[in-house]
Amino acid sequence: MPGRGTPRLGPALTGGDRVSNAERTVLTGARLVLPTGVVENGKIAVENGVITEIAAPVTPPDGAAPALDLTGYTVVPGFVDMHVHGGGGESYHSGTAEQVIKAAHTHLRHGTTTTIASTVTGEIDDLCRQASMLSELVEDGVLAGIHFEGPFISINRCGAHEPDLLRDPDPAVVRKLIDASRGAARMVTLAPELEGGIESIRMLTERGVIAAIGHTDASYDKTLAGVDAGATVATHLFNAMPGLAHRAPGPIAALLEDERVTVELIGDGVHLHPAVVDLAFRGAGASRVALVTDAMDAAGFGDGDYMLGPMAVKVRDGVARLAEGGSIAGSTLTLDVAFKRAVTVNGLPLDTVSRMLSFNPARQLGLSDKLGSLEAGKRADLVVLDASYDVVAVMREGRWAVGAEKLKDRVPVPN
Repeated sequence: MPGRGTPRLGPALTGGDRVSNAERTVLTGARLVLPTGVVENGKIAVENGVITEIAAPVTPPDGAAPALDLTGYTVVPGFVDMHVHGGGGESYHSGTAEQVIKAAHTHLRHGTTTTIASTVTGEIDDLCRQASMLSELVEDGVLAGIHFEGPFISINRCGAHEPDLLRDPDPAVVRKLIDASRGAARMVTLAPELEGGIESIRMLTERGVIAAIGHTDASYDKTLAGVDAGATVATHLFNAMPGLAHRAPGPIAALLEDERVTVELIGDGVHLHPAVVDLAFRGAGASRVALVTDAMDAAGFGDGDYMLGPMAVKVRDGVARLAEGGSIAGSTLTLDVAFKRAVTVNGLPLDTVSRMLSFNPARQLGLSDKLGSLEAGKRADLVVLDASYDVVAVMREGRWAVGAEKLKDRVPVPN
């Protein structure tokens, strides 16, 4: 069973200019997005990487020690991405340790303080070798775990996965990947209708690994059988599965209605129409939606030609598609953009959006007791946003990892 402890701060993700990385940091004046709602003129105290105090509203007493004045900014918990394949021109599924760190840092610059490394379909031995390397970065705290997306998926709904490498989810083969991960496996996406699918879901559940249903051609009833067997995540709901039909509701209806399932949504405006995001939100509710990127190498890097596993991908105007066939091949999304779209396009409340980007995925990954919300006792992962909801700075485990140079003039003179 994989460890459920909090990922340690990866040394490779720290660095850069900082206002102050003293053992104690006090932030005042910002709008705080808390689990209980949004408060103005708040205060956050951080010591040794942990939030020690949340208070609002705050009036600094005479003679108070200088604090970092974040008036005009909004502070939200660090984003948690439970489905992402790479970024910054690098991939998690085929990159070296240095390339994986670069990809993780790309998403960190956009507010993602906790990230899973998602792989794509490949030869089992190749996936095992990559999992072994990724597990070391999980131990170092760079990553929070590994997600295997494929090869145990439907050829009819394979999307950007190589059809010739797909296979049925034989529990022994699935277990081989889990064992190669040395306790770092967090999630496996599979199609429950395939031979061995239900048995593999049960095996994963028994081992404490999330079974996710996706890239599937399953019927409504077979999808429910997968959930009954232990599946708790819908991999990018709506995408790579049959659409809703009034006589054949299929996996979408089953996954959307079941209270046991957290549904992933790719909020880039390409994978899903805003009305579909609204539909999913109304159907599942704020507690069961996790906004994810499903990002590939081009996220934070730009248009160009890339490889997604063995598949050639062209990215044009920020949209990734297979060079042959034109299927959407992941996204170039970062979670700060997903946050902004959910607020400005879908009109969702700040605390609801924050929950969908931070607490819900953290809870699903078994980490919500340590991170995913601004609460005393939790890890000091936070994102500072300006009035347009663009990232100003990012703190990870109490240290300014990104954007501290923008805050240098925000320290007030004490009274």
